[in-house]
Amino acid sequence: MLAFFYVLIVEQLLQGLYSLWEGLLWLRMARRRLSTPSGFYAPRAAVICPVKGLETNLELNLTALTEFDYTAYEVFFAVASKDDPAFSLLERVASKSKRPVHIIQAGRARDCSDKVNNLRVAVEAVGKEFEVLVFVDSDGCPPRRWLSRMVSPLHDERVGAATAFRWLLPARGGFWSAMVSAWNASTATYLGEHNRNFCWGGGTAIRQARFEQIRVAEMWHGAVSDDYVLTKALRTSGFPIVFVPECLVPSTCDMSSRAFFEFTTRQLIITRIYEPKLWGIAGLAHFFYCAAVLTGLGLWLSRLGNSLPGLQILVLTVVPPLIAAVRGLLRVMAVVDLLPEKKEKILSQAWVWTMLAPLVPFVYVYNFATAAFSRRIVWRGIRYELVSADQTRILAR
Repeated sequence: MLAFFYVLIVEQLLQGLYSLWEGLLWLRMARRRLSTPSGFYAPRAAVICPVKGLETNLELNLTALTEFDYTAYEVFFAVASKDDPAFSLLERVASKSKRPVHIIQAGRARDCSDKVNNLRVAVEAVGKEFEVLVFVDSDGCPPRRWLSRMVSPLHDERVGAATAFRWLLPARGGFWSAMVSAWNASTATYLGEHNRNFCWGGGTAIRQARFEQIRVAEMWHGAVSDDYVLTKALRTSGFPIVFVPECLVPSTCDMSSRAFFEFTTRQLIITRIYEPKLWGIAGLAHFFYCAAVLTGLGLWLSRLGNSLPGLQILVLTVVPPLIAAVRGLLRVMAVVDLLPEKKEKILSQAWVWTMLAPLVPFVYVYNFATAAFSRRIVWRGIRYELVSADQTRILAR
């Protein structure tokens, strides 16, 4: 058992040092991107936001989409019907907006998720007047500069799409809200200057001509995930996805334990169906971390109970969690620069992304284990079964 522990620790030390190096590169990338001007590319853009139900800060988030420092754009809110609790709020936001706001009634989904259905119908309603489509989510509150930065990389016609990611901020001092923020942060820093990027549905910009060329609307039929399908379409066609870290979207979260496990497990089930290779590799990485820490603690407690020396085992055991905390600190340093409007709040909650980072792999292992034996998810009150990447069954509303 001791030899097994040393093998695990050596692997974790190597992986940990590599992750720290990646963390430093991510910090440097973020700061370099901030100093890069957005440029003059500002085509006519359609900002498309699917909406379903009421959520924290919804009116504030939707209003933010109408106040970008960008001249040529219109907003398209897509909702199932007037029966949606958010519909009257959408009308209020539209009436107060100084720029065109359209409310699209998409109807109920039959062979895909409600979000995908809303997006499909909204894209059809947009027509051919816009050069760029920008997809956003209703749970984020992007700053005024966001749209110009998001669209900027598309000046290079070789680029397939530009994408960002969310940064979750706990609404209150609840443990599960803090935990989901720490859980989400590790995914945010997976994106970078490489060819492994994926599109995030809460912040992706793509030329409309490219969207039609790679036939995304057709591929959305039968899908539950809008962004994984878009990612696959771009990769299959050989178009790169550019990550725009300065477009990180702050999103306030307030979760119970039930909502936390429902959300995190749903993400991993969707990943297993749409990106099984990524799901498997990430699962093994988190499993080895947990195995090293638990094996080390077990050996130390065993030696302590038998009055044997075990300090060296304890020291080695705490190294991987310590590296995880330092990586969390690097994330905070980068995000403080990327989201200056939220600097005070991020710094006051810095413990979330540092002290909780060592616990995140344990949550991931639970998520992976659950996802391995389930294809069913609950999303916005609807139960789906993911039969395959292009076949979704609606079980209950």
